Amino acid sequence: MILYPAIDLKDGQCVRLKLGRMDEATVFNDDPAAQARAFEAQGFEWLHIVDLNGAFAGEPVNGAAVDAVLAAISMPVQLGGGIRDRATIDHWLEKGISRVILGTAAVRDPDLVRDACRAHPGRIAVGIDARGGKVAVEGWAEESELAAEELAARFEDAGVAAVIYTDIDRDGILKGLNLDATRALAESTSIPVIASGGLASIADIEALLRPENRIIAGAISGRAIYDGRLDAAAALDRAAVTGSIDQGKQADLVILEFPSYRFIPYHLAVSSVEMVIKSGNLVFDRQNGGIVYC
Repeated sequence: MILYPAIDLKDGQCVRLKLGRMDEATVFNDDPAAQARAFEAQGFEWLHIVDLNGAFAGEPVNGAAVDAVLAAISMPVQLGGGIRDRATIDHWLEKGISRVILGTAAVRDPDLVRDACRAHPGRIAVGIDARGGKVAVEGWAEESELAAEELAARFEDAGVAAVIYTDIDRDGILKGLNLDATRALAESTSIPVIASGGLASIADIEALLRPENRIIAGAISGRAIYDGRLDAAAALDRAAVTGSIDQGKQADLVILEFPSYRFIPYHLAVSSVEMVIKSGNLVFDRQNGGIVYC
């Protein structure tokens, strides 16, 4: 399981919002590049960035801060917020962003998502931000009648690398991840799902590692890491659960590192062995929480 520390950018600073409200921002660092270096030094393998101003403006606003982060670290970065057209997608991927996240664009312009996936295999994610199970757009300022599962289903065969699912009603208030909704979404699609919104402590990490939740590919943490409620070393140690694979035998537990999905086609089957990686010989057994090497 991949644990993503979050840098949310507002006016060039690292902040955390409460329930997505821009007027309830807590500044945790006024140097995003320094914060990114700190996360990399702690051992995180991916970084999650959101341009909050950009999400409301509909175009990138904190580009200078993102550039500074890219220059400061070597770990891969996924970026969302205000990315609404092909030129912006291409710009950020050419700049060195590993994966762009399309949220509002996924609702308003699904063809853009499909075109981008064809042009940039494995580098396009969809952000599904939901309030009461309904997708919100435009920086969470507007709600749609679209259910999270319905939006994910639109991109089932598009080549989307991941879905980042955020429960807005939990975001920034340390209420705990909405694992029931996240798991339901993950079970409805073959696209790997990353949980976001409300991660509060090591208990959330432990919950993610329960057999029923192992279908969830990763989780994003913000406020809990910044204010010390979640110890980075302990969280990374628990997230890095591994197991050995012997030919013809099932591993006790193997969580595929998320980047391994990036250029591999897969589909959802209808049995206890449910996620098949077609181009290889690994089968993810959702029911038993392991991987069979065939």
